[in-house]
Amino acid sequence: MSRILVTGGAGFLGSHLCERLLNAGHEVYCADNFCTGTKYNIQHLLNNTCFELIRHDVTLPLYLEVDEIYNLACPASPVHYQLDPVQTLKTSVEGAINMLGLAKRTKAKIFQASSSEVYGDPEVHPQPESYWGKVNPVCMRACYMEGKRCAETLFFSYYRQHGLQIKVARIFNTYGPRMHPNDGRVISNFIVQALKGDDITIYGTGQQTRSFCYIEDLIEGLICLMGTSTEFTGPINLGSPYEITIAHLAKRVLALTGSSSKLVFLPMPKDDPQQRQPEISQARRLLDWQPSVMLDHGLSQTITYFEHLLCMGNDSSQ
Repeated sequence: MSRILVTGGAGFLGSHLCERLLNAGHEVYCADNFCTGTKYNIQHLLNNTCFELIRHDVTLPLYLEVDEIYNLACPASPVHYQLDPVQTLKTSVEGAINMLGLAKRTKAKIFQASSSEVYGDPEVHPQPESYWGKVNPVCMRACYMEGKRCAETLFFSYYRQHGLQIKVARIFNTYGPRMHPNDGRVISNFIVQALKGDDITIYGTGQQTRSFCYIEDLIEGLICLMGTSTEFTGPINLGSPYEITIAHLAKRVLALTGSSSKLVFLPMPKDDPQQRQPEISQARRLLDWQPSVMLDHGLSQTITYFEHLLCMGNDSSQ
């Protein structure tokens, strides 16, 4: 049994990770300030004697005795991280400093949830880990993109200067149950709109592409990465290599929900990337990992979750 801290543990990714770690027999500390995470996501874990929930903001130091740290804390959708861009930057940068300080003191292995956003609006496609990206440092999304880039720099600086055991993953679009219904991400938007019978809003022509990884596959990738030898640090891409246009995604959601919603096309938001697709040969070779859940299956599971959530009322997600 290891003592494992998951920051952002009540969020979409974090709650699934906490559940997976508990099922593996570990003692799990879940730290969250509930900015975007919800108690609803981890309610089923609260009676587990190996699970402890801590209301905490990672911009402040945290004093625990732990063996491993998964640093997932940060709003991840544009709707949420643009509400308070200064706090978003602080969460990425000061949060990384505080968690690295904790890892240094306890000699814990530490994981950083970086993002495909570090590639910006890429000129290289698909994006390998060797690509440095095309990022506008003063755009609306920069508070998140540059925060994640700085966090990576901090992790590798602590690794070189203090010999910390670090693991860094660049996470691409992930979806599944426990997504926030109002997070502005394309899959949650489309599913909620379809279930309500509202118009499906597509920004731009719909020919922009994304690659969507189901949550179970992503969590497996995180576990595999943390299990690698000390010498391997990353960064490593984790996501689905299967590219799909946004227009095609909308049609799949309509088909799977049986909705009669209409497609409505709106202007493309500024600085929204045209293509996102990870090059995952490193993950295949070094982690023996690649996504296995097909898109329609994952969408069906996510639709079932949102049907339940909407029946209960959106208050259940708060």
